Amino acid sequence: MTTTTPPALAQPLLGGFDLGDLRLPNRVVMAPLTRARATGEGLAPTELHAAYYGQRAGAGLIVTEGTWVSERAIGFVHVPGVYTQEQVAGWRRVTDVVHALGGRIVQQLWHTGAASHPDHLGGELPAGPSAVDPCEKSFTANGFKETVTPRAMSLAAIEETVEEYRAASENARRAGFDGVEIGALGVCLLAQFLNPRLNRRTDAYGGDRARRRHLLLDVVDAAAAAWGRRGVGVRLSPWWTGGRFTADAATLADYDELVTALNDHPVAYLHLRGPDLTRPSDTPDPGVFTRHRRRFDGPLIVNNGFDQAGANTAVRQGVADAVSFARHFVANPDLVSRFALGRELAAGDPATYYAGGARGYVDYPAAG
Repeated sequence: MTTTTPPALAQPLLGGFDLGDLRLPNRVVMAPLTRARATGEGLAPTELHAAYYGQRAGAGLIVTEGTWVSERAIGFVHVPGVYTQEQVAGWRRVTDVVHALGGRIVQQLWHTGAASHPDHLGGELPAGPSAVDPCEKSFTANGFKETVTPRAMSLAAIEETVEEYRAASENARRAGFDGVEIGALGVCLLAQFLNPRLNRRTDAYGGDRARRRHLLLDVVDAAAAAWGRRGVGVRLSPWWTGGRFTADAATLADYDELVTALNDHPVAYLHLRGPDLTRPSDTPDPGVFTRHRRRFDGPLIVNNGFDQAGANTAVRQGVADAVSFARHFVANPDLVSRFALGRELAAGDPATYYAGGARGYVDYPAAG
């Protein structure tokens, strides 16, 4: 079934674009999607992951699911890591398949911090910027559980975490990725350090805006060491709300300064998650991203709730260089082809999002 979609040549979303050293054939980016398919004890990607990402190699760029930088980073069941040789070998199979099919893929690096739970950490308390419960839920082997009051990270622990990001970035390069993206969005560790309600430190990593972003910038510099001038991508969510996160004027001002500061570090691109939509029928306002577009000197990818028309508008207006899609890529492995040919999009089955196995993961057909 076709829609009234304009032809491919009339869609700026389908035009090529240079993202650092990467030449993207289109501006349709696959956003990170946690799918909980790494069910082995070693949390290594399997042939199922290779098939899943390979099916979606038509994206201009794939950003993998958030991937643990160490055992201490874990905060969600069945999510793969990139800190062991077994995991690196598993990811190499993924990147080989994606590249053989003409795709480009970067790895998002992830640490849950205080939003984890002792069930993930052998009974130990998770670590965060300060001893403040983030008031979130952690998905454990026994279902969702309320977070607890974490232990405040020592300076030595912060230094170790930066080194874990450095090592994970080096492992990602060994695994054949085209780059890495630092996941600093949502309720993860790096976002916790940016949040004054969770970060009550008075040392070099807290106390004011500049010091609260110190850890993220240290991580960016450490991760970029493996990539030379290409640097790394950074994903942020200034408008995130819930628990101890709020998108008030002070928070947005913090992120304004952070985005400006990123220009002084080896950041290949900025990937922003926009505000949540109130109703399913709502569409994102591309204009909300202009405050950051003005401040950041590099390529900008925007995300959250865009449909095809809205994404084309964002690129056409110059608000963004590319748009990332999450939900649409779940059920439409051939999303770029569907956009180009005006084919109707399939709907995913939420019951299978984290269920494990092939069903709802690699069994969505391409459009006829």
